[in-house]
Amino acid sequence: MSTDAFTTTESGAPVVSDEHSQTVGADGPITLHDHYLVEKLAQFNREKVPERIVHAKGGGAFGTFVTTHDVSAYTRASLFQPGASVDMLARFSTVAGEQGSPDTWRDPRGFALKFYTDEGNYDLVGNNTPVFFIRDGIKFPDFIHSQKRLPGTHLRDHNMQWDFWTLSPETAHQVTWLMGDRGLPASWRNMDGFGSHTYQWINAQGERFWVKYHFKTHQGIEILSQTDADRIAGEDADFHIRDLSEAIKRGDYPSWTLSVQIMPYADAATYRFNPFDLTKVWPHEDYPLHEVGTMTLTRNPENYFAQIEQATFAPSNFVPGIAASPDKMLLARIFSYADAHRYRVGTNHAQLPVNAATAPVNSYSKDGAMRHGFNSEETPVYAPNSHGGPHADPARAGAEAGWESDGEMVRAAATLHADDDDFGQAGTLVRDVMDDAQRDRLVGNIAGHVSKVTDPELLVRVLQYWTNVDATLGARVAAALEPSAPGSNEDPETVGIRS
Repeated sequence: MSTDAFTTTESGAPVVSDEHSQTVGADGPITLHDHYLVEKLAQFNREKVPERIVHAKGGGAFGTFVTTHDVSAYTRASLFQPGASVDMLARFSTVAGEQGSPDTWRDPRGFALKFYTDEGNYDLVGNNTPVFFIRDGIKFPDFIHSQKRLPGTHLRDHNMQWDFWTLSPETAHQVTWLMGDRGLPASWRNMDGFGSHTYQWINAQGERFWVKYHFKTHQGIEILSQTDADRIAGEDADFHIRDLSEAIKRGDYPSWTLSVQIMPYADAATYRFNPFDLTKVWPHEDYPLHEVGTMTLTRNPENYFAQIEQATFAPSNFVPGIAASPDKMLLARIFSYADAHRYRVGTNHAQLPVNAATAPVNSYSKDGAMRHGFNSEETPVYAPNSHGGPHADPARAGAEAGWESDGEMVRAAATLHADDDDFGQAGTLVRDVMDDAQRDRLVGNIAGHVSKVTDPELLVRVLQYWTNVDATLGARVAAALEPSAPGSNEDPETVGIRS
């Protein structure tokens, strides 16, 4: 018997031919009982899962996170204890584009991380910007619809985008980031990452703190000019996927330092703006960065579909010592992400190898499509039980009373404060963070994007939007949009700008 590999059906039986269907006679009709042909075509029709509604286009790699500094005073999470090292997966993506869209479109970039810890999987689902467009999850479907395609023509539409943005002034901070340099990273390796939301850390004594995550790239920030991004989009739609894969292949392993801002629990009630507002950053002079550890990506996926497309990241995947905050967007995402994965990949998506916990899983869930793991037949399928089945351990999970029962703090934090306006931090970003060259590029980027707005009344709102961010910026954008004004301030030679 030959030892060479031979083609089989999905059930393992050898097949007759890789090239010819079974027919009645040499040239007759194909027979229905050619089960291998039917199997191949049926499998082919089903070989994809629905793409993500948001963050559809992306790529990623595996690596390690090592905790290098002692933050045990703030969290008891095992992965953040001194010297801890855990395997992890990172997925980077664009927000609005579909599966085949170019990597270099102007868009925020997703920065999703899965840590395989001994206490369960911890998912941190962030972006390359520290803020987001909206602060309440009820507006999320509407926001995404406005950034996608018109239902009639199936075309992207700048009127629709700017209509939503100008009617939602809380978008100003994120849109300023988007229209600035960080809207076009030169590569995923050359961008920072942020948890964006406010999260909660709990230490071994049950003390609680509010935190924000910052991942600082060791490769340095590099950006593309709009001109180069447009050119690359036509030449290589997979530019960022290719860059990450080839860097890891040649041993140029990208890495980031994780630091956190830490706010004492009680500060939230009296801080100068709502610290749970996703459209705001905490100034570093108020809450400086505390270094935690280093993330390094060292291994490319062996199969993109199995390990990246089917990877599921959910903000609901916490571990003891880390929890949610009253951030309305975070609370909405805690439901919506896990629900999206049950629809897109399947109810048992957490059993796929890329998503499976490395810690023991003792769950009473059962059955469902594509179920792989199961308990022994002696294990009860319900709780509570008197047969020695697993039972909840509040002390291990850290279930002591938290902010959910502290209505006074939540109400005080959400009360309108002096610095709670929508345009203030966006204006500070323009005036105090950007330099002259960055402001020039910002004006050019805005003018180039807004030039595609065809509704005159909407254009008036757009100009007022940017005037509200900064009066000088608004005037410069208006001048750049006049027929006699010069075009975009983009320099076509600015690929790889460092900032």
